Amino acid sequence: MNVLALTCAAFLAVGAIAQSPNTLTAAEKSQGWRLLWDGSTGAGWHNANGEAIPNRGWEIENGTLTLLHSDGHGHEFGGDLLTDEDFGDFELSVDFRTTPGGNSGIKYFVNTDKATGGNPAIGFEYQVLDDDVNPDAKLGRDGDRTEASLYDMIPAAKNKPYRPVGEWNTARIVVRGAHGEHWLNGVKVLEYERFAPAFRQLVQESKYKNLPHFGELRRGHIQLQDHGDGVSFRNLKIRVLGPPNMKIGD
Repeated sequence: MNVLALTCAAFLAVGAIAQSPNTLTAAEKSQGWRLLWDGSTGAGWHNANGEAIPNRGWEIENGTLTLLHSDGHGHEFGGDLLTDEDFGDFELSVDFRTTPGGNSGIKYFVNTDKATGGNPAIGFEYQVLDDDVNPDAKLGRDGDRTEASLYDMIPAAKNKPYRPVGEWNTARIVVRGAHGEHWLNGVKVLEYERFAPAFRQLVQESKYKNLPHFGELRRGHIQLQDHGDGVSFRNLKIRVLGPPNMKIGD
């Protein structure tokens, strides 16, 4: 990516945060973006038990969706949240804010159909983490459990533009066919090609190695992870990507 493109992407990310939360500009609407969360209700989301966003554990206030801190994993307290819809090729943008030592994630390609071997807790994960404090940042291989990494598989770039705990960061996930990308605050920090031998080898070297067909799904739900630590989300936006000649980021 050249300097001009990088500068433009960073400018757009800053502009997205400066814009009123949970709204779309006219340009975004014309490009096919829509809100994945409306900013005030639980519409379009449910937990692993099929319930709407529960009153316990999760809090909706002032246009922010916040997971409250709980002792250990909070599946009986709040639980992971999943989209009602599933998605194939898409571009997703999410603002997130961590708490000190926090650990969470934005998962995609989540299969909730247990009849086909699905597990609502399993999917590709865009890691959300306090890299400076949480010990998970030192685990895995080559930093593949740090902020914005494809968890336990591909590390985010070491020079990623990571904002401190307590400040809003913007995650962007792009998937088209076999190609995937993770972005952080307007900068692409990793990319991958699914279905290729090299990618399948990464799966075999990861914690997912014993899960049949992990990484092979063409569609799946998006999930906000409850890892027991406080984390906030807003500005969840998505657009379904069209033919390959549609330029990513347009």
